[in-house]
Amino acid sequence: MFTGIVEEIGEVVETTYENENLNLKIWAKMTPELKIDQSVSHNGVCLTVVGLENPIYTVTAIKETLEKTNLGDLKAGQFVNLERGMQLGARLDGHIVQGHVDQTGICKEVKEEKGSWIYTFGYDPEMSNITIEKGSITVNGVSLTVVNSKLNEFSVAIIPYTYNNTIFKYLQKGDTVNLEFDVIGKYVKRLTEHS
Repeated sequence: MFTGIVEEIGEVVETTYENENLNLKIWAKMTPELKIDQSVSHNGVCLTVVGLENPIYTVTAIKETLEKTNLGDLKAGQFVNLERGMQLGARLDGHIVQGHVDQTGICKEVKEEKGSWIYTFGYDPEMSNITIEKGSITVNGVSLTVVNSKLNEFSVAIIPYTYNNTIFKYLQKGDTVNLEFDVIGKYVKRLTEHS
């Protein structure tokens, strides 16, 4: 379980395939504090630490994860948003994030406004996911509030702190992002479909 509050940006230093699994070696300042079997969110995807060689750690993404996320597109030298699992009793500063990506989306527009940025994302309607204005959404592991919700499209506003401390500063029109829709909204939608 995560909060969507990114702890730091990690750098991919190596990607290798072992059969259909992708091993990612990540450089991160938090590496000395990690343990084997610990869960870490990578662009919103919960992966298990399987190797440690300070300051680099290794995680493995299986075929299903690669099919549902943007992790298979990562190359050495690219950056990822990182967050360790939530601690019991800690503040929930973002929202409840499971680390299970629902689907990917495409960045349709990046608009700079005086001191902030508006990012618009589109997503495939086949998955039947929804957003609502002022509702929560996770984009590449970042907990955000929807400011404009349309059918299969939404926008979020990014403040300078989030821009500078996440990979949003690298995100461009046409890029693929990982989307995790609000878990409470998913349960409500499922209940209304079956009532």
